[in-house]
Amino acid sequence: MAGFNKVILMGNLTRNPELRYTPSGTPVASFGLAVSRRFKQGEDLKEEVCFVDIVVFGKQAEHCGQYLSKGNGAIVEGRLQQRRWETEDGQKRSKHEVVAQTVTFMPKRQDGGGGGGGEPPIHDEPSYDVMDEQG
Repeated sequence: MAGFNKVILMGNLTRNPELRYTPSGTPVASFGLAVSRRFKQGEDLKEEVCFVDIVVFGKQAEHCGQYLSKGNGAIVEGRLQQRRWETEDGQKRSKHEVVAQTVTFMPKRQDGGGGGGGEPPIHDEPSYDVMDEQG
């Protein structure tokens, strides 16, 4: 059975893109993206932030390195991948990251909270803890 792997995220950069080049000369940029979700739980307004590592290749990597910086908004479309490696002392490590196919730069927000498309939507959440379901 074939799988499907597509990720679309919108958030703010948590660090400046790091631009480097592979030995064959291909540009590679990596940066962190903070994706916020606001929701209502009972009468309380909550916010949950997910931090995601992004990797982008080619001309888009150069554009990200040139035009994006910490705090900028971006929409990232790509695929999820797991990287595995072994440290010098033999410990196995892995991490998930998004390999971006497209990165869309978002307009900068004006000081004072204006502009930038407004606040993210607020969703009602059930007022129970996830641990309650797991036993």
